[in-house]
Amino acid sequence: MNAPIKLTEFSPGSGCGCKLSPKDLAAIVHGTQTFAAAPDARLLVGNDSNDDAAVYDIGNGQALISTTDFFTPIVNDPFLFGQIASVNAISDVYAMGGQPLVAIGILGWPVKKLPIEVAQKVLEGARSVCAQVGIALAGGHSIDISEPIFGLAVTGQVAIEHLKRNNSAQAGCQLFLTKPLGVGILTTAEKRGILKPEHASAAVDSMTRLNTLGMALGKLPGVTAMTDVTGFGLLGHLVEMCEGSGVNGVVRRHAVPLIEGLDYYLDQGSTPGGTKRNWQSYGHKVSSISERDQMVLCDPQTSGGLLVAVTEEGMAAFQQVSAAAGLSLHPLGELTAREGFSPDHPYVTVV
Repeated sequence: MNAPIKLTEFSPGSGCGCKLSPKDLAAIVHGTQTFAAAPDARLLVGNDSNDDAAVYDIGNGQALISTTDFFTPIVNDPFLFGQIASVNAISDVYAMGGQPLVAIGILGWPVKKLPIEVAQKVLEGARSVCAQVGIALAGGHSIDISEPIFGLAVTGQVAIEHLKRNNSAQAGCQLFLTKPLGVGILTTAEKRGILKPEHASAAVDSMTRLNTLGMALGKLPGVTAMTDVTGFGLLGHLVEMCEGSGVNGVVRRHAVPLIEGLDYYLDQGSTPGGTKRNWQSYGHKVSSISERDQMVLCDPQTSGGLLVAVTEEGMAAFQQVSAAAGLSLHPLGELTAREGFSPDHPYVTVV
């Protein structure tokens, strides 16, 4: 009898933890631009703010949202891999306050190493998520490659007045996170064979939960900024929000929501390689924190939650919408007026 295939053995990285570091990505995207396109006033969101998706004004107060996301396997089950990659990609549309319209698949498959039937299960997982969202998986593109990769390119739509960005936060806002941190830690533990049975489903449950709440939050004027927390970890995406918005952030470490049971894995040093790369990229923009806190706050999240900035005036409506989605959320920190950037005044302070 053949041994079950373990997809994670075919990739050096996994999930959003295999993303380029923020430092390397910035060097590539914002490097030499000899052939940069002429400015287009209809392009409401491009890559200048490192936001979750591109947004294009199509008239009548409406805009198209365009995004793509793909990665190497983060779990061994191919159906789950397809689900997680799809939920993660669709999340970018929700993070802009939008509604998904259609998706196309991106598949790289080592046909000489892995059976085609396994790839079929990946696509079935993707179709199950698209059916749940109510959109079609309407085609895509595939290549024969040395390692398996999968993801989606997703098109969405949003009323421009409801568009949420990552660089429009305001001082005085409270910060909320809609999913707990720790996915990278647990999936690394699974890959190392030290994941306890009682924690086996925690990461999968988080990664397969859709961020549909973003559509409702987009309609709230008290939500001034929103982004999803993925491969750069909580601190990385918060630094982007603070830099782009011209504010500083304060994170109350013990108020940050965490998946239960992380302490054991932290004691075992169960951290993905992306955690260290993250801190090396933006640690100089954050107050000094312990190595253990780095392991948590820089942990790469795959299909993570929404990081939301909410005004005091908008708090009641935010809590009402969150409760309707079955969430009881508490602030993990707040945004303050910019004091300038220096070692004494980093963009984000952890207390």
